[in-house]
Amino acid sequence: MFTTLPVKTNHHDEMIDVTDQIMSWIKEQGVKNGVVVVSSAHTTAGITVNENADPDVKTDMLRRFRELFPWDHPEDRHMEGNTAAHMKTSTVGHAQTIIIEDGELVLGTWQGIYFCEFDGPRSRKIHVKMI
Repeated sequence: MFTTLPVKTNHHDEMIDVTDQIMSWIKEQGVKNGVVVVSSAHTTAGITVNENADPDVKTDMLRRFRELFPWDHPEDRHMEGNTAAHMKTSTVGHAQTIIIEDGELVLGTWQGIYFCEFDGPRSRKIHVKMI
């Protein structure tokens, strides 16, 4: 089973919790056990699993990414000017694999699945494959 889900981002960089969107699709498929692969279809946006209870975690992560990979680094040569976004995506990764057991995502108490926008705002896509 495979689907592509839309994600609309509203800021230059942001982390959007897509856990419920993924879980809804899993429930629609009626799958009880397996794994799901969640993949960003973009070179300037990634997927991560991280804390979804305290919004300051997202704020802190994005701030630290901006510190590590400044947008206007004087030695960047990429014509589009978004080398920082590519670096952030390579650091986060483009995909995550999550176990499904008894029809539920196997995540820790505070974990959620995040779409990480690093070059927005844009209309984006997440590919989801159930195995």
